[in-house]
Amino acid sequence: MFSKIKTMKSTENYSVQINRLKKVFTKCDAIVIGAGAGLSAAAGFTYTGKRFDEYFSDFKEKYGFDDMYYGGFYPYRTQEEFWAYWSRYIYINRYLDAPTDLYNKLYTLVKDKDYFVITTNVDHCFQKSGFDKTRLFYTQGDYGLFQCSVPCCHETFDNEEMIKAMYTQQRNMKIPSNLIPKCPHCGKTLTTNLRCDDKFVQDEGWYKASERYSDFIRRHKNSDIFFLEIGVGYNTPGIIKYPFWQMTAENAKATYACININSTDFPKEIEHQTICVNDDILKVIDDMS
Repeated sequence: MFSKIKTMKSTENYSVQINRLKKVFTKCDAIVIGAGAGLSAAAGFTYTGKRFDEYFSDFKEKYGFDDMYYGGFYPYRTQEEFWAYWSRYIYINRYLDAPTDLYNKLYTLVKDKDYFVITTNVDHCFQKSGFDKTRLFYTQGDYGLFQCSVPCCHETFDNEEMIKAMYTQQRNMKIPSNLIPKCPHCGKTLTTNLRCDDKFVQDEGWYKASERYSDFIRRHKNSDIFFLEIGVGYNTPGIIKYPFWQMTAENAKATYACININSTDFPKEIEHQTICVNDDILKVIDDMS
């Protein structure tokens, strides 16, 4: 498929690209937003630098890492330490609002269109900004959910109350032992519902969202559909990027757009159906509005 095809980069200037985006957005019958980590980074959910130091300076001093993502994989000696880190991590990236209003601006832009969102992000920013939850497919999980670490069941558990208790009660980078989350069915430790290994639980809600997304694509298969990819890199291109390329190639009425500060390329086969904007995502959304 396209993964083995040499890709191209857009050479059009910024104003031309924005005008094309506006024109396509106005006339399209439906829009599919494919969102990756770059969107949340543009909204202020950065994992390094000042924001990391603000919340994790104690972990940095003790363990030596300076990146939230890396800290999530650190081999902590105890569950009390592990959950002190992860409760803080989840609290600031799931239960606090994004530092900027980028997601709100994106919602304002698309709310009156026939839209659907597929995302690899797990921070719940779409739903918190007003997007209809029946038009969202979180493919890689949700910071707001726990699952059994075994897992003994295909069930997930809302974790807001547990996370906030761990966050507020932790001392010296440890939580009280009685707050370590346990599976209500088998008693084993709960863990985050994130796709990082073959134990990831796809619960009933996941499958329903997948079905709604597939149905949306089927209903608009031959229509004037706009595939808008925002902040998607090459960590998991098979979820959003490659399918968007393929569906664009199969529909002469479709348009594919990529907005990214880093990577904006596309296959030659869909060159005349493609718009790529290599610039700040917040700026692009503002200019589209």
